[in-house]
Amino acid sequence: MYTHIWLKYLPILRILMKKSAAGDQMLNLNRPDFEKAGVARKAGYKFTIEFTNGKVANVISTSQLAMDLATVMLEDATCKTLFATNNYAISLNTKFQVSIKNCTPQPEALALEETTA
Repeated sequence: MYTHIWLKYLPILRILMKKSAAGDQMLNLNRPDFEKAGVARKAGYKFTIEFTNGKVANVISTSQLAMDLATVMLEDATCKTLFATNNYAISLNTKFQVSIKNCTPQPEALALEETTA
């Protein structure tokens, strides 16, 4: 249902995923794209997808929008490569803003944990 819309945004999402290593990223989406494609909700659409070890790590089956985004990303070669080496949390808020957070522990943080354990 929303696959064609996510494919439109995929090139930008890839860039933001790469940039997320330096800090959280935000992308404003075009609200009418989504409202034309599906049932409009007054509250808007909202979800979070956690990608861990190349797979979706949380339950997203209640949101068609989230499931379509996850499918598009998991089928993309560039995203697969990024997912193989990093963990991400990708969220959509009610203002149609996608935030991308790289949740992969940084090497210095891992070294610190090992020395304190």
